Amino acid sequence: MSIRNWPEGERPREKLLARGSAALSDAELLAVLLGSGVRGKDAIALGRELLAGTGSLGALLGRPDRAVRATGLGPAKRARIAAALELARRSLAEQLAERPSLGNPRDSGAFLSARLRHLPYEVFACLYLDNRHRVLAFEELFRGTVDGASVHPREVVRACLHHNACAVIFAHNHPSGVAEPSAADRAITHELRDALKLVGVRVLDHLVIGAGAPVSMAARGLI
Repeated sequence: MSIRNWPEGERPREKLLARGSAALSDAELLAVLLGSGVRGKDAIALGRELLAGTGSLGALLGRPDRAVRATGLGPAKRARIAAALELARRSLAEQLAERPSLGNPRDSGAFLSARLRHLPYEVFACLYLDNRHRVLAFEELFRGTVDGASVHPREVVRACLHHNACAVIFAHNHPSGVAEPSAADRAITHELRDALKLVGVRVLDHLVIGAGAPVSMAARGLI
């Protein structure tokens, strides 16, 4: 039976309007976003299949192309999912920029997780801050594979000077999902800290993004 023929209180769109988005399951929210199903599947069934095919909502939003081949999801629906993710990212960026200052791992962890957690390759990124720890810019500096990313201190120093940063928060993701800082993570953090100290830029933290909560190297006394 088509969703159009369901009782009004069970249709995802009507349910959202009547009860709010929090009342919908992940599959129902995807159904509203997709707008319609594909041949042989209504929108909710398609949403469930997409979630099952990627393993989680986060994995689907991070890499919607993974599910396209398995489900026959067309470019229009794929574009809607990608647009929804980018809107969420931009909203987080606005919230981050509006805060008077930044320096607590909890303040930056949500934003950095949203940007990096679901990427299948490793990314090293920087949040550039002024002398009051207000956000100047966010930038992905280096990309690698799931085996790691090469981080060049000279390029990091150059980027900090370009943004006129007084402080910086580093972040990188572990595509494996394990957020435990490695020996290499600690080594490059110390190397960057020492290089930036020469130009008057303070390293406030280095967050490792995995499947769970971000791990703050500063909170662990590793900086």
